[in-house]
Amino acid sequence: MRWKCICSYKGTAFGGWQFQPSGSGVQNHFESALGTILDQPTRIHGCSRTDAGVHAYGQCFHFDGDWPHSKDKLKRALHSLLNKDIRIEKLTPVSQNFHARFSAVKKSYVYTLYLNRAPPAEADFVWACRDTPIDFPAMLTASQIFIGQHDFTAFSAVHAKDNDPNPIKEIHSLELKQKGAKITITITGSGFLYKMVRSIVGTLYAVGRNRIRPDEVLNILHSKKRTNKVVTAPASGLSLKKIFYK
Repeated sequence: MRWKCICSYKGTAFGGWQFQPSGSGVQNHFESALGTILDQPTRIHGCSRTDAGVHAYGQCFHFDGDWPHSKDKLKRALHSLLNKDIRIEKLTPVSQNFHARFSAVKKSYVYTLYLNRAPPAEADFVWACRDTPIDFPAMLTASQIFIGQHDFTAFSAVHAKDNDPNPIKEIHSLELKQKGAKITITITGSGFLYKMVRSIVGTLYAVGRNRIRPDEVLNILHSKKRTNKVVTAPASGLSLKKIFYK
């Protein structure tokens, strides 16, 4: 039987989603718990590899395993073994044709900046920036440059091709909202290169601080070359929001 699982986690203490030899990956925790419950080694297949410190509201993975009881009982059994910073949002049996990664059609991430010292309850989930004026309209203008299909090599980390050999991605939407000191950036696309979202956010923040002009952002995108003007925003402010399937 194949199972589809939607989970959320606070990524602060984890070494990212992917299995780690040290045991610090979120995948490690799920595979350990499932191995105990199903009484056999169980490999899970995730949709998106979030980095160390990145959070998730809607990560998706699948696994194969026979379970003679209800899905609610399986969910309770998993919660009894999983780290308290991991929560299962939905667990359902699916067709063998379903694949968490290859069946996905688009993904959505949300990044949160706080232009001041963040409230303690939110501190682990935001990028706390300096309390100085920011040019939000300029950020809005620059954000639209990323919409559409582009080669995003200039906004990926050096080893991006090790994870995804195709640098051409399509951004369907990029929305910025400001409420007081808080800025949220929601980006939805066909897929993302290694550290691409955090690089886009870091660039938009630089635009807001008047360190880069919007027209320079366009030139960097077209250059297909990483430059030191593109700064990667911290992992703490990023959350995987949702995976979309047909």
